[in-house]
Amino acid sequence: MKLHEYQAKDLLAKFGVSVPKGKVAATPDDVVTIAEGLGYPCVVKAQIHAGGRGKGGGIKLVKNKDEAREAANAILGMTLVTHQTGPEGRLVKKVLVEQGSQIAKEYYLGMTLDRSKSRLCMMASTEGGMEIEEVAAKSPDKILKEWVDPAVGFQAYQGRNLAYKLGLPQELVSTFVKFAMALANAYVGLDASLMEINPLVVTKDNKMLALDCKLAIDDSAMFRHKDMMELRDMDEEDPAEMEAKKFDLNYISLDGNIGCMVNGAGLAMATMDIIKLYGGDPANFLDVGGGATKENVTEAFKIILNDPKVKGVLVNIFGGIMRCDVVAEGIVAAAKELHVKVPLVVRLRGTNVEKGREILSKSGLNITPAEGLAEAADKIVKASVI
Repeated sequence: MKLHEYQAKDLLAKFGVSVPKGKVAATPDDVVTIAEGLGYPCVVKAQIHAGGRGKGGGIKLVKNKDEAREAANAILGMTLVTHQTGPEGRLVKKVLVEQGSQIAKEYYLGMTLDRSKSRLCMMASTEGGMEIEEVAAKSPDKILKEWVDPAVGFQAYQGRNLAYKLGLPQELVSTFVKFAMALANAYVGLDASLMEINPLVVTKDNKMLALDCKLAIDDSAMFRHKDMMELRDMDEEDPAEMEAKKFDLNYISLDGNIGCMVNGAGLAMATMDIIKLYGGDPANFLDVGGGATKENVTEAFKIILNDPKVKGVLVNIFGGIMRCDVVAEGIVAAAKELHVKVPLVVRLRGTNVEKGREILSKSGLNITPAEGLAEAADKIVKASVI
């Protein structure tokens, strides 16, 4: 679950992470009232689930009441387009009005799970304010890392290691260590999957603040944080992804035109890769899981076909726990209900595969069978050409 910046900062502050003073507003009058209370200069920041807000005109520094109202009128209600929103952009309904800071230096500090080492990783960089992906691509040596032993957690010496490598002056080392340890405690305590402070700033009076924050909570841990469910902003969520969650389906919308329905995350990624290899573009990632029922498969198929971008569908199922005949029944039920008109290629292998193929062949639907994955990808890419 992604959170807005203002929500993330409220949560981090409870763990002792230093953040600027600020409040969220939904109207120009509220923006002016909050700005007057904070004092000028202050910053008006669009609240959407995407980075690059400043470059898109969604962050403005204001120095007086008139500028605060002007910024509020410009940002609230705008469709903010950034490199992360796609060309359609996001409608801005709220802004964070925040106290201005006298910035002396910017850094990056983040934490996530390093799957290659099966450990949490604290990352830091002197390149604060830049996209960390860009830094990693162009200057990987500028990303400093400390891996966390799960038995003892993030330790003070690791914070000092990062501080020294960042070149922080001695008088700021202790401040940085406290900040980093608070961030690590917040990451674990909130069951986060990603936490980024970019930039982490040092002010001219030697204070350290999280000037911006990106926070995502692991959906699988939400049963431990039911109080945070109210923080989910449904306006920022993909309706199809929310619908998929109701049926325990792992679904992510993409920009292509070939719908994919697969069982198993690894097989799903391989399926998307081979579609790309044969010149196509997947419209989604969809893992129906190993124990899906006919109803789950039917709903999965509906979600794929309700995407107007989809010009063809590839079903790639390896039947283990999940039986191929169950998949076939779900495909037939959904295809008939939705009157499928796009090309449909189906590859079934494994448990009850012959029964599954029989169900598809007798359905009366225009289904193209495929034996191998390469054959399936080739057929659906050719059939989906506009």
